[in-house]
Amino acid sequence: MSTILVEARGDQCPIPVVKATRALREMTEPGVLEVHVDNDIAVQNLSRMAAGHHLKAESRQEEEKHFVVTVAVDHLPETVEDAPAVCAPAAGGSLVVAVDTDSMGRGNDELGKVLIKGFLYAVSQLPQLPRTILFYNGGAKLTTEGSDSLEDLKNMEAQGVEILTCGTCLNYYGLTEKLAVGGVSNMYTIVEKLAGAGKVIKP
Repeated sequence: MSTILVEARGDQCPIPVVKATRALREMTEPGVLEVHVDNDIAVQNLSRMAAGHHLKAESRQEEEKHFVVTVAVDHLPETVEDAPAVCAPAAGGSLVVAVDTDSMGRGNDELGKVLIKGFLYAVSQLPQLPRTILFYNGGAKLTTEGSDSLEDLKNMEAQGVEILTCGTCLNYYGLTEKLAVGGVSNMYTIVEKLAGAGKVIKP
């Protein structure tokens, strides 16, 4: 079996996955796809790409910034589409965002709603996305139907960010059936996420 080498060191997400996907699509017989990257996030994304095609991937670290992901292509997937531009947050990332209101700051609630929408959009544009975003009390309204922030939240969830909303809060506001993104959480999990965070930011 032949080995296809893909050099992706120095490439930012999603380029390593895009290069690997294209190489996989161009393979005409079973073999080995070997991708060289310089960060663990790329390793995670490549492993997910392989799993998505029901292929086994293994990784090893050669040097501080040299990782090799080896994909055993024992069968050629029927269809291989170009990978979407999805960059997962670092598995070791420790940032947690805690949102307890649907209006940011004090003074004018209408302005506060504009600010909280801008805040969540800004979070979605961070170079490294948070691992988890927690919503509780008034913040629970932001993950339900009609929220102006749903698009930004769904985009982050698609990129691997964990979105959790307090179930007690949803019930209190009568919004349990209107949750539109993420999952329902409880106070134990919220405390666990906050306690395990390396950094917590609140609007």
